[in-house]
Amino acid sequence: MAADVKELIEKVMDKLEEKGITLEKFTADPVKILEDILGVDLPDDKIDAIIDGVKLKLGADKAKGVMDALGGLFGKK
Repeated sequence: MAADVKELIEKVMDKLEEKGITLEKFTADPVKILEDILGVDLPDDKIDAIIDGVKLKLGADKAKGVMDALGGLFGKK
């Protein structure tokens, strides 16, 4: 089951990137966004795991962008 969740997180991340959905947008209504992207109604335990995983990845991507921008301020890229 863990592999299934990981695969679904990767699929969701690809779709979020395609659609330009940010962490803030995803956090506002994650269940609706996931159901729209995946096209299925998942059990609560599975959808909660996917939501947590996507939030972690989106947060990490956001943090990386901030760090990259800060690095540019100090002449590092």
